[in-house]
Amino acid sequence: MSIYGLMRTGVSGMNAQSSKLAMVADNIANADSTGYKRASAEFSSLVLNTNYGQYQSGGVLVHGRQHVSEQGTLRYSTSSTDLAITGNGFFAVEDASGKVFLTRAGSFVPDANGDLVNAAGFKLLGHPKETNNASLIANGFDGLEVINVNNRTLLAEASTEGTLNANLPAGANSIAAANLPAGNTAGSAFNAKTSMIAYDSLGSEVTLDIYFAKTGANTWQAATFNRATATNGGFPYSSPALSTSTLSFDATNGRLSAASSNALSVAISGGETLNVDLTKMTQLATGFAVIEARIDGNAPSVVDGIEIAANGSVLGILRNGTRAPLAQIAIADVPSPDRMKREAGNVFSVSDPSGDVRIGVAQSGGFGAIVGGALEESTVDIATELTEMIQSQRTYTANSKVFMTGAELMDVLVNLKR
Repeated sequence: MSIYGLMRTGVSGMNAQSSKLAMVADNIANADSTGYKRASAEFSSLVLNTNYGQYQSGGVLVHGRQHVSEQGTLRYSTSSTDLAITGNGFFAVEDASGKVFLTRAGSFVPDANGDLVNAAGFKLLGHPKETNNASLIANGFDGLEVINVNNRTLLAEASTEGTLNANLPAGANSIAAANLPAGNTAGSAFNAKTSMIAYDSLGSEVTLDIYFAKTGANTWQAATFNRATATNGGFPYSSPALSTSTLSFDATNGRLSAASSNALSVAISGGETLNVDLTKMTQLATGFAVIEARIDGNAPSVVDGIEIAANGSVLGILRNGTRAPLAQIAIADVPSPDRMKREAGNVFSVSDPSGDVRIGVAQSGGFGAIVGGALEESTVDIATELTEMIQSQRTYTANSKVFMTGAELMDVLVNLKR
């Protein structure tokens, strides 16, 4: 082994510990950075080829490891746009140039335009509210848009879905075929009636009158009319029924049979087709009772606040108390998160070692859940970092002693000439 080799080995060790100390310094500096993922140093030996009976000192290689996949603890806040992820996934964000990155730093606030921007200036990306899961691009960032929560506009939402859960009296008398509600005559009769409010595309209220008439044993007719076309509040209506369904019940348990219709499909004038779920309807030996009646949509209203659901749905809390969907937060992930490239601003970019990106929505496909009103804290533990710093300092000093010993031996060798 040459003395020069001894000195080079000592220098290699000092360089390795310097890199480790740099990582410790970064970790301590970012101990309070939202969503920060700690880094650590891992060492491997560098061995030189040697002849038999001789030994050549090598050195040490240092590899920086990012613990990106570690889950940080959650710190709750009073801001509904502070976001955290529990489980797998990252927020997709873009910088001023439109380049997309991944991050867990969810301290988002609306800017002057209503765009959600985090503390580092990156804008949150997601899907338009009209997008359904089947049309999402799963392996790229195409189709993502900056999520905007501008509350200076009126919002109206057309009704598309609803639920009606009611009991029909098992002991009711049957209605003659000529007098069933679907016939829409002055003599139309029924056993039960309820009304529900829906909304067209402009937010106008549309009152739906829903009639139930028993047609035979365990069989009922459900007919839906637009109240605006009623004559003196009832039959006959100036327009035919918007929907007619036949309900059949199992005589043993009073629930809808497998052959029964289980929904009302109502075409709202000036709106969309409304599907009202009837799967919880029953026919039991008691009176008519409505247990649940719900239809989505809302009249024009100003957004007073924002609420973000666990699946990433961004809901506007309207002044009239209803909630309207504004957007859907996108969740991204890669096969090896720890091997993504770290960028300034507590963000990461996809690299070849990390694997290709996968895009989806929270709480589906293995993605975690989004927690609104919370932030993910840094994964740095100060006590651990200080311990690592002291250990690295001692090891650096030991390597410097090796170098100094080599230097002293070199002085002895040079002075042999004297």
